[in-house]
Amino acid sequence: YIGDGYATTVGGYQIARACHDTLMRDGRAAYVAARDGRLTTAVENIIEANTLLSGLGFENCGVSGAHGIHDALTVLEPVHHFLHGEKVAFGVLCLLVLENRPPAEFEEALSFCRDVGLPTTLADLGLKDASAADIARVGEAAMVPTNVIHSVPVKLTARAISDAIWTASHLAERGKAAG
Repeated sequence: YIGDGYATTVGGYQIARACHDTLMRDGRAAYVAARDGRLTTAVENIIEANTLLSGLGFENCGVSGAHGIHDALTVLEPVHHFLHGEKVAFGVLCLLVLENRPPAEFEEALSFCRDVGLPTTLADLGLKDASAADIARVGEAAMVPTNVIHSVPVKLTARAISDAIWTASHLAERGKAAG
């Protein structure tokens, strides 16, 4: 992990962009094929994106917030049985809110997560009955100095993080109700 103060590198950004583009292009087809035990070019492309590209591109790009929220969510016992990627996927939605990204970016990520069965709400993570105090604990845990979230290019506070978590979950719930 590259510490605070380093700008996104051209190479890191381009690799992360290629990873994103591959996931958006091939992710749904790969999910269906892999679920059925089939190996297709889409599956191979997603394996490359998840292992090689993400491994090369993550250092200076935007995964710190999603992983920081993943790490912080683990203070709540109900999420312990979820896979790393499931918690990070929800963290991506939270990061998009935290960075106030355009609604279309949130909707793209939300749609993708839903289509491949990833959690998009607190309820999906077993936190349907989470209290304000519970999510505040997550925000506090995210702010520990060693958490990777500190590379997010916005002013961070425990409250901003917990508010982003609530907001991402509510936006996803609204989308489920509308869909």
